Amino acid sequence: MTITCIEELRQLARKRVPKMFYDYVDAGSWTEYSYRANEADLRRLEFRQRVAVDIAGRSTASVMLGQAVAMPVAIAPTGLTGMIHPDGEILAARAAKKFGTPFTLSTMSICSIEAVAQATDYHPFWFQLYVMRDRQFVANLIDRAKAANCGALVVTMDLQVFGQRHKDIKNGLSTPPKMTLRNLLNIAGKPRWCRNMLATRNRNFGNIIGHASGVDNIDAMVEWTAQQFDPRLSWQDIEWIKQRWGGKLVVKGIMDADDARLAVEAGADALIVSNHGGRQLDGVSSSITVLPEIVAAVGDRIEVHFDGGIRSGQDVLKAIALGAKGTYIGRSMLYGLGALGEEGVTMALNIIRNEFDLSMAFCGKTHVASIDAGILRQSVMFRYPSPGRNHTFSGRCV
Repeated sequence: MTITCIEELRQLARKRVPKMFYDYVDAGSWTEYSYRANEADLRRLEFRQRVAVDIAGRSTASVMLGQAVAMPVAIAPTGLTGMIHPDGEILAARAAKKFGTPFTLSTMSICSIEAVAQATDYHPFWFQLYVMRDRQFVANLIDRAKAANCGALVVTMDLQVFGQRHKDIKNGLSTPPKMTLRNLLNIAGKPRWCRNMLATRNRNFGNIIGHASGVDNIDAMVEWTAQQFDPRLSWQDIEWIKQRWGGKLVVKGIMDADDARLAVEAGADALIVSNHGGRQLDGVSSSITVLPEIVAAVGDRIEVHFDGGIRSGQDVLKAIALGAKGTYIGRSMLYGLGALGEEGVTMALNIIRNEFDLSMAFCGKTHVASIDAGILRQSVMFRYPSPGRNHTFSGRCV
């Protein structure tokens, strides 16, 4: 099978993953305006092609949070990854380890912190933390991440309440999923997924069941989770988490320059410009349009990372050009995982690195540190609305 771009992985994943779980990935909240804007606004940025420049000896290697990486790309935390492909978090972490890029495990993962650590021989990965009302549970999660040799803690700031995703409601995606006749028939038509799911024991939320007080089964977890996401989350909580953690701390979900400055004051080591993939506040700006103002607001006082809409190595290059020191792929990784398991994640990473490398070359750059806004045409840098971005995005290959 010849796969040339992320879009082809998406198409294959759509065929192989049960609809309720595929749609969980490939959806935004409400009208999906912000979800589509993330991709559309990246596409609007155009490169300045250079010629007769020595582009021998190129390297995509970089550093994120003091860690050497094969390219300035990390795997973003994604919930329910183990339902896109059985043992999905383990497979993605293994692929990231071999490739040389950070993997970030979600609090709402199917495979537990301990399972991922054991499967990767305790190779450092990053852990994403949701702040729950039960602070003892949060403290225990932090301690478990320490014990698993996690290299950074990523605190998601924009999920105190849940954005409404129409596709999830229509598909009956809940905990546990509603097994309607339509859903059962759809799952039955995915024999590869069914076979792999039957072969694994990882089918529940491994970081919660058996770890939260009184939560020892899926029904108890549903009741517990409904009460636990804390709408009172504040920057004082970040200071407490940083003290408890003691290592590299990243805050995710920053979309405003004032919040970026507060992240600096709270002592975070990095922030991630992210609108949660357009899955929370619909109508918020795309991540790429606010990236430059956030970089300008914080300067070099904190490492600025970028998340939102990356479907190619060219998208990575554009974000780096606008000041990001690192980027994250969520859906691009999940498309690869759903299509071909661990092999698909590796394929997605290789596709993005190849596109990043070749695009650097055409722009006359040989190293990540030399990339700046000079590789982009200024005339198209968000000075006018992007045409047609309310329309359904049909995907594209670079």
